[in-house]
Amino acid sequence: MDKKQQLVNWMRITLREAVWAPLSIIAFYMIGLALHLYDLSPPLDLPSHLLGGVAITYFFRSAIKNSQSLVGDIPIPIQFIFAFTCTGTTIIFWEFYENLLDLFFGTHMVRGLEDTIVDMFLGLLGALVFTLLYRKTEII
Repeated sequence: MDKKQQLVNWMRITLREAVWAPLSIIAFYMIGLALHLYDLSPPLDLPSHLLGGVAITYFFRSAIKNSQSLVGDIPIPIQFIFAFTCTGTTIIFWEFYENLLDLFFGTHMVRGLEDTIVDMFLGLLGALVFTLLYRKTEII
């Protein structure tokens, strides 16, 4: 099998296995925006960031694990560190997205610096919790 076909297979397997997790969080988030739930209850934003960290780490972890057929064996600790780092980067871009929507469309998604810091912390906490729980279930 050529590299292009391997790449397509990797993407297909990863998307089938793991894309549901981040998409479900995004759907939850969009429903909350459409129904103005975050305006009615601002703390509702907190679990979406925590669960978002879990979901995106699950997606990256699956992608990295499945990529081994392309790149060779990746030690487990490197897989965890890379997934956690990718999640952190995604969290930063998500906060950029929220700030840009506020700037260009007049939304009120960001309620100040403290809100941004708490959102990022919760996303990383979700990533850490998933990583620790995933590791324990993988050992057993």
